[in-house]
Amino acid sequence: MKQKIILATTYAVHPTRGSEDAMGWNYVLQIARFNKVICITRENNQKAIEEFITLNPKPIFDNITFVYFDTPYWMRFWKRGSRGAMIYYWIWQRSLPAFVKKQNLQFDIAHNATFPNDWTPSYLWKLGKPFVWGPIGHHPLIPSQYLEPFSKKYWITDRLTWLVKNAFWKLSIGLKRTAKKADFIYAMNSSVKDKIKLQNGKYCIRPSIATQDFGFDPNYDIENFNVISAGRFVPLKGFDLTILSFARFVKNLPKEAQNNAKLTLVGKGPEEKYLRSIIKKQGIIDKVEFIDWIEREDLMNLMKSSSLFLFPSHEGAGMVVAEALSFALPVVCLDNCGPGELITPKCGIAVKQQTYKNTVLNLSEALLELYNNPKKHWNMRVEARKHFEETFHWNKRGEWLRNIYEQVY
Repeated sequence: MKQKIILATTYAVHPTRGSEDAMGWNYVLQIARFNKVICITRENNQKAIEEFITLNPKPIFDNITFVYFDTPYWMRFWKRGSRGAMIYYWIWQRSLPAFVKKQNLQFDIAHNATFPNDWTPSYLWKLGKPFVWGPIGHHPLIPSQYLEPFSKKYWITDRLTWLVKNAFWKLSIGLKRTAKKADFIYAMNSSVKDKIKLQNGKYCIRPSIATQDFGFDPNYDIENFNVISAGRFVPLKGFDLTILSFARFVKNLPKEAQNNAKLTLVGKGPEEKYLRSIIKKQGIIDKVEFIDWIEREDLMNLMKSSSLFLFPSHEGAGMVVAEALSFALPVVCLDNCGPGELITPKCGIAVKQQTYKNTVLNLSEALLELYNNPKKHWNMRVEARKHFEETFHWNKRGEWLRNIYEQVY
């Protein structure tokens, strides 16, 4: 196949950070495996990118040209960190076509690769070349019962954010035009098709997340049952459900087996004090370990020595799920459009969203099921690793993108 030149816009891209920045970086690398890439990103990413390439020279970087763009200072002086990020992202996107034309960049396909949200427009279709949009998606509305234990501010913020998203989905002419003009849309979960009009044959629904293979050791600690979870301590991540279901699980074990169960929580956030209070009230302080944010390699080592990944998050994706699967960890989560769509019944258990009390009950029953059935636990470990290799290895994203580009050009 003849190499194409892909103009990839990646608002968030960084070689050493995680989350959105890591996704942007890895998508660019995967595109460059098969095609030339002109990557347009923000000027504040330039220093880190150029330093990394200098210190880590690789042939693949010969396929990538980084172009740095930001609007004039007077259009962004008010932006501070994440404050105003989505507004500035919209301004940045809207300014891109004029910048690309002014630079006289030559390319075959325009690809809006990050941010992965489906409620702000892209304007790359104005460049008159085949246009790929995605991965795109959104965090769903958090069911009210899961916000009740927390401050009312979280419910208000979640509902206001949802109103803004719906206003874009229903009223934004730019968003409707983006969806109509896109030659292909890469949707990251099934909820996208409920909000964006997708044209038959011009879209796919596949996970946006992926991870590297950090190495898999088939031998694991069968004497202990080490449950792990990771993320920011906010209501979105469902750590209250994690703790309460683990507490019930432990209390239903025989006395002699309770010492073999442990929960490790990796992360930090504004609700840590509240989560610690739940642990104290449940009487499981000696069975739960908090670990502050650590280097990704250290987190991977923790996963490697764990038995199961418990992640009742309400988000629309979940990078840590892919990482857990890479270490053959069965995943217990909620049956939603986020983590619930990232697993299969062969490699994890997705618990139906229901009353708060019953959710805790069923999450704990899932833990007990895998603890009491070592054969099923082992089979799920095998399937988890297989699911990672077939779906969540970064190389799979490169192959998918190559096929999409062949379809549109």
